[in-house]
Amino acid sequence: MNTQTRRSGTLPTALVILAALAAGLGLWAGQKLFLPPSGQPQVTSLRLLDAPRVLPAFQLQGTAGGQIDAAALQGRWTLVFLGFTHCPDVCPTTLADLSRAEKRWADLPEAQRPRILFVSVDPERDKPEALNKYAAYFSPTVMTATGEIDALTRFASSLNMVFAKAPLDGGDYTIDHTAWVAVLDAQARLAGFIRPPLDPVAIAADLRTLVEAAP
Repeated sequence: MNTQTRRSGTLPTALVILAALAAGLGLWAGQKLFLPPSGQPQVTSLRLLDAPRVLPAFQLQGTAGGQIDAAALQGRWTLVFLGFTHCPDVCPTTLADLSRAEKRWADLPEAQRPRILFVSVDPERDKPEALNKYAAYFSPTVMTATGEIDALTRFASSLNMVFAKAPLDGGDYTIDHTAWVAVLDAQARLAGFIRPPLDPVAIAADLRTLVEAAP
């Protein structure tokens, strides 16, 4: 699993735990998540679970107004990515790749078009106006959300993702976080993952396949 890394210094307990979780999840992902299940639509960039998994109840604060929960995400496939606006590399690269994929499915009927949900795990700095402006730079249709740290932690864990605040020299900080993308089906269930490096063409083709295969 790719995460942003701490630059230097002794790792605090939280990051030691994060590293252990990341290692464990990475091993499990390699053995389970990224094995192509039988009887599933043929995709190349996505790794589908054997069966979609219902997520525990969650509620995030949509930065365009209103709450984002499972009910709000039902009806269309959703690509979920955790990040933050001060991210120097992984986040802008991922959002740029997802926006390129989005352009390739723009001709689908609106009710079927997959959505991109960017969830900020840095609520301290990522206020609604700044988060909306950041996401709109990549695509005007990207959904954005954040929330209290406890709510974000539970949501991330339900997607097999982790994040943690990492202090930097001078009193600043960064956020270490999972770099893969979670894929939710039209019932807002966890259906699979896309791991970096991302291929926008393949992602778009796979999402078309999944949309067309859905009952």
